[in-house]
Amino acid sequence: MNDRYQTTRSNPLRTLSATTVMDSAAHRVLRNTYMLLSLCLGFAALTAGTSAALGLPHPGIIITLVGYFGLLFLVTKYRDRGVGVALVFALTGFMGYTLGPIISQYLNMPNGTQIVMTALGGTAAIFMGLSAYVLISKRDLSFMGGFLMIGILVAFLAGLAAIFLNIPALSLTVSAAFVLLMSGLILYETSNIVHGGETNYVMATVTLFVSIFNLFTSLLHLLGFAGRE
Repeated sequence: MNDRYQTTRSNPLRTLSATTVMDSAAHRVLRNTYMLLSLCLGFAALTAGTSAALGLPHPGIIITLVGYFGLLFLVTKYRDRGVGVALVFALTGFMGYTLGPIISQYLNMPNGTQIVMTALGGTAAIFMGLSAYVLISKRDLSFMGGFLMIGILVAFLAGLAAIFLNIPALSLTVSAAFVLLMSGLILYETSNIVHGGETNYVMATVTLFVSIFNLFTSLLHLLGFAGRE
C-alpha cells in the first residue's frame, strides 16, 4: 500500500471515518484543478452571455451531444499534453454557448431573473459546501464511484427519453435526480483528488465543470417549473 497517505483502510467498516493527509502532489493537482476550473467557468459564462445577448439559437440536442462527446473524447486523448488545456476551454466554451439560449428562455419569464439568480446561487452554495466538507473531513468517498456511474447513465438515458417522447413529468424527475447525482459527483471527484486517485488536473477540471453545469441546469429546470405554478 502506498504509505504517503496516513489513513486506515484495513477494515471496510472504518472507511467512512478514515481520514487522509494530502501530500504535495495532491495539493498541486487540487490547486491546478481549481485554477483551471475558475478560468473555464469564467470563459463559459462569457460564451453563455454572448450567446444570450446575440440571441443565438440553441444548436439542438443532436449537435449538442455530438459536440460534447466529440470534444470530451479529444480532451481525454490529449489530457497529458498542452493542447489538452486548450481543448478543455473549447469544451467548456461550447457548453457555455449551448447554455445561453436556455438562460434567455428563463429570463423571458415574468420572474426569470430571480429564477436564474437563485439557480446560480444554489449551484455555488452546493459546490462550495460539498467541496469544503471533503477538504475539511478528508473522507474517502471512493465507494460512491460505481453507484454514481450507474445512476448517471440511467438518468442520462431517461433524460433523452423525456426529450424525444416529450414527457414533462419524467424530465422533472431526471432534473431532481441530476441534482443529487451531480452533488455526489462533486463529493466523489474532490475526494478522489485528495486521496490521489485523480492525478490529472485536466480531467478533474472537466469532471467538476460538467457537475456544476448539470447541477445549474437541473436547478434552473426545477425552479422554472415551480415558478410557472
